Amino acid sequence: MKRQVHLLIKGKVQGVWYRKSTKIKSDELGVKGSVQNLPDGSVEVYAVGEQTKIDLLIEWARQGPKLAMVDSVTIRELKTPQQFLDFKIIR
Repeated sequence: MKRQVHLLIKGKVQGVWYRKSTKIKSDELGVKGSVQNLPDGSVEVYAVGEQTKIDLLIEWARQGPKLAMVDSVTIRELKTPQQFLDFKIIR
């Protein structure tokens, strides 16, 4: 079953390779979508994939890469179908 989510990750998540690490993890899981830094210091992720793969990505996002200090991950289920060909880092 497909699942599509929007994640908002807050904490020390910029300048710690969070976006690159998210792309690597998403590619490893076969999840499509995007990741970008936001002006307020948080990171935004759109992810589409099999339910179990999205669950694994969310679990990973709660920790992030070694240098990250994640305070919170807000998860919003997306109702409108999202179309992604791969997983991209938006700069």
